[in-house]
Amino acid sequence: MERYCLTLDLVDDAGLIKEYEKWHQQIWPEISSSIKDSGIEMMEIYRFSNRLMMIMEVNGAFSFEKKNKMDQANARVQDWEQLMWKYQQAVPGAKPGEKWVLMSRIFQL
Repeated sequence: MERYCLTLDLVDDAGLIKEYEKWHQQIWPEISSSIKDSGIEMMEIYRFSNRLMMIMEVNGAFSFEKKNKMDQANARVQDWEQLMWKYQQAVPGAKPGEKWVLMSRIFQL
């Protein structure tokens, strides 16, 4: 199993951050299915202030390219992503339109 860590910023507004967290207390069933169907076995999101970090553990069937193609073909996922963009903003250094940015591991014990 491989592990990936990604980062994203939220709009720095306490009310919007609260709404974002509320949405994630019970994500839409189609979103959960899409995540699992792509080969993601475990996903966690952590927040400090308006900075998010996502940890994913994936099986051998997962690839970012496959996940992207699946998401593009899934209208419900596109609806979710459009809704979430209200709360999200790219981290400094992200490419135009890029949301979650893959982090590099710099230390392991």
